[in-house]
Amino acid sequence: MLSRVANSIYWMCRYIERAENVARFISVNLNLVLDMPSEKGKHWEPLVMTTGDQAFFDKHHPDYNRETVIRFLTFERNYPNSILACVAAARENGRSIREIISSEMWEHLNTFYLELADAKSPRFALEDPHRFFKIIQMRSHLFTGLMDCTMSHGEAWNFARIGMMIERADKTSRILDVKYFMLLPQAELVNTPIDNIQWTAVLKSASAFEMFRKAHHHITPRGVANFLIFDSQFPRSIRHCISKAMVCLHRIGGSAPGSVHNEAEKRLGRLEADLAYTDIDEVVHQGMHEYLDNLQTRLNRVDMAIGTTFFNLKPLIETATNEQ
Repeated sequence: MLSRVANSIYWMCRYIERAENVARFISVNLNLVLDMPSEKGKHWEPLVMTTGDQAFFDKHHPDYNRETVIRFLTFERNYPNSILACVAAARENGRSIREIISSEMWEHLNTFYLELADAKSPRFALEDPHRFFKIIQMRSHLFTGLMDCTMSHGEAWNFARIGMMIERADKTSRILDVKYFMLLPQAELVNTPIDNIQWTAVLKSASAFEMFRKAHHHITPRGVANFLIFDSQFPRSIRHCISKAMVCLHRIGGSAPGSVHNEAEKRLGRLEADLAYTDIDEVVHQGMHEYLDNLQTRLNRVDMAIGTTFFNLKPLIETATNEQ
């Protein structure tokens, strides 16, 4: 497979996953606002923090209010991680590899973009946001389903899955990080109804609420963090995502599980092993924010290693040779 093709399908699926995650975050936050005390900006700033692009927002917008944040995260073309920008980028990548993906995938991706870019969409999003963002999520799920059902599960499909899993792991780490670092600064509110509402929102942001309750009777910060980081069965947990990405990486390289043939396998394998042999007590002792921040850095390094190994891309900034 051409490195250009592999790079396009990898990023096509990363962008679709990113758009779906942003839509889910907004949808959950809309429900959270209904249950929480009304404080201007308090409930909308964490959404921007989750993306890691707070500096970009502050440069272009003076206030964190409902309409501004929704427009910024959904329709702002100058912001590369908005839903519209992500779907547009995914469509452009898909257009360049139409001979690789199925016609059903391309038609759905093209329709998805045209509907989102329609001039009526911003008004729809502000007047009926619950319905609008649920449609975005379903469009993304449908794309993933079409990919699994209409595309041969060969090299291209495995690159697509790796992109999806890396992006999903990154977003799960970010919603946890924001909760620990920003959402509940008052220690006196821990274990109160407000705290429980926020942790429920964290679970729902990862579509994990029902699966968590099946495994655990009570919602606790330690339990939620443990589930979203280390659960091996839940499809949006960080450990599960990394494990599935590693399986796809071995299929592409033709290497046996447990072996390492390139830098991408080395970095991803080391991260998978660390997740398998680390528990929540060690994370809490180290510091949740510090652990998740380091995890996001390592995910970025995995992404760069995949780029240099398979796409013939050189990182702009050389990273340290030793993992932290």
